[in-house]
Amino acid sequence: MSLKSTLLAAAATLTLAGAALADGMIMIEDAYARASGMNAKAGAAFMMIMNKGETDDRLIDAKSDVAAKVELHTHKINDEGVAQMVHVEEGFAIPAGETHMLARGGDHVMFMGLKQPFEQGDMIPVTLVFEKAGEIEVEIPVDLERKDGGMMHKKHSN
Repeated sequence: MSLKSTLLAAAATLTLAGAALADGMIMIEDAYARASGMNAKAGAAFMMIMNKGETDDRLIDAKSDVAAKVELHTHKINDEGVAQMVHVEEGFAIPAGETHMLARGGDHVMFMGLKQPFEQGDMIPVTLVFEKAGEIEVEIPVDLERKDGGMMHKKHSN
């Protein structure tokens, strides 16, 4: 990793640590975004969403100016055994005291109609909308080099 990448990653960590907490109840960690290439029309963001509160919550929307459309998506296996991405209109449940993973191959924030390429080290402003915690603004670093495996479980209790 170059010095510039290291410094950008450090700045991103500090930005996320401060911006990704809603009244101490919902915490966002280990967030990153990626697109499949410079000419990609779509991208995605992944993260750990921790509910430190005593009340269940739900991620119901995501907003960003970097794309024409932003939706919550997951992968479902169709009747032919092929994985397809689908919009999850009801959002993702975030039970009290648990962590919900938005990870590659599973639940994620989908950016469609990118207005500019996702380039390594860029910061993507995203507003996550929760049923109870309200809006949480996060700056998500673009990490095109990240390999799967940084996030281990779909859900786990704290």
